Amino acid sequence: MPYNGASNGSGASGAGGGATIVVTEGPQNKKIRTGVQQPGENDVHMHARSTPQQNQQQALMNKSNDDLRRKRPETTRPNHILLFTIINPFYPITVDVLHKICHPHGPVLRIVIFKKNGVQAMVEFDNLDAATRARENLNGADIYAGCCTLKIDYAKPEKLNVYKNEPDTSWDYTLSTGEILPKPPLLGPGAAFPPFGAPEYHTTTPENWKGAAIHPTGLMKEPAGVVPGRNAPVAFTPQGQAQGAVMMVYGLDHDTSNTDKLFNLVCLYGNVARIKFLKTKEGTAMVQMGDAVAVERCVQHLNNIPVGTGGKIQIAFSKQNFLSEVINPFLLPDHSPSFKEYTGSKNNRFLSPAQASKNRIQPPSKILHFFNTPPGLTEDQLIGIFNIKDVPATSVRLFPLKTERSSSGLIEFSNISQAVLAIMKCNHLPIEGKGTKFPFIMKLCFSSSKSMNGAWNNAASEGMIEKENEVDSKVDIYN
Repeated sequence: MPYNGASNGSGASGAGGGATIVVTEGPQNKKIRTGVQQPGENDVHMHARSTPQQNQQQALMNKSNDDLRRKRPETTRPNHILLFTIINPFYPITVDVLHKICHPHGPVLRIVIFKKNGVQAMVEFDNLDAATRARENLNGADIYAGCCTLKIDYAKPEKLNVYKNEPDTSWDYTLSTGEILPKPPLLGPGAAFPPFGAPEYHTTTPENWKGAAIHPTGLMKEPAGVVPGRNAPVAFTPQGQAQGAVMMVYGLDHDTSNTDKLFNLVCLYGNVARIKFLKTKEGTAMVQMGDAVAVERCVQHLNNIPVGTGGKIQIAFSKQNFLSEVINPFLLPDHSPSFKEYTGSKNNRFLSPAQASKNRIQPPSKILHFFNTPPGLTEDQLIGIFNIKDVPATSVRLFPLKTERSSSGLIEFSNISQAVLAIMKCNHLPIEGKGTKFPFIMKLCFSSSKSMNGAWNNAASEGMIEKENEVDSKVDIYN
């Protein structure tokens, strides 16, 4: 979930109603401001990317750097706590990621991540020598190839206080090893997002890193399962530096569209990482998908499709490789934020190779397949739900119940534009079930059925999606 850090090193993050509070203390227990402005990317690249080929050029650069240091002397004294600034944070940065790259240089006591000014973190080492080694070897390096570049400075605080271990915000490694977060319910090993079933990352040898040298593969393997380890990741992470993973979406209704509605539509064709609406171009959004293939599917199936009454959306590849996080998004007309992160959404339908292979990619049609609805749901009740959302259906067919856990079937609309609008408004809609504590999350997708009369012939093939999503249904019902 989004984490709002604080520039003074204090932060709060809700997880199941809990909160994470981090306070940094300096001499005489005075609170110290630990936030720093996000450095310019060019400044980092000057140190990390410059590799002169001749000794004379190297000498000139060294002299220039020496002059720079004399003009801007470092005011922060060496400390066993380091301040990490992550440039171009394309992948999620967690305490586990930072610990894996830091602990080869010495014992790590505590880690705090805050996102007030970009993505920054403080890492407290056991001693000054370990912190110095880490800074010398990691400063200017890429955590992942071509992104997540590290700028490391000595921090001012003398101690980091962590009051609750949270995988996305803070961790105290001095606590008892028995204090480990429990596995989420109803998920098998490795089936959840970090730290549950986190992938086994492979770090490079620390000796490979000398100052700001750049290794072609980065400090860590991209967390996308390119080289499966003991825990090959099944949780979705966007592909690093993937060309064409971002697409432009034009023609959206400015007054009614939002990030969730757009997600409900494009998630049928691939994982969705981030969605951002543009303030200067009404009805226009940018979507970062999991990879270029997902964008190609969206362009192929959704470009120039009608939506609602008289609307039409257009989709094209963007020149950008990724969308940066928006710290303070503006509000859309419906008062929802114009930017949203979906990397950790359980409603993404391509989270594992097995799940992705069973999704049936269909072009828009006026017949939708629905599943994961309450077992006692009637046709009239379902029609009423869509009427409330102003997308009236013309007919409904319920499939015979194969299990008492949930129901499924087909629902038809007057035309494709109304069916697309129904997907945007009603996909992942919570529906209360009799005798259940939590609502069912209705899932929709375009059906391969050409007519409702032939629906029963396709019931078995549609059921492939239902069967594959049985685990998702449990998660949606009980989480």
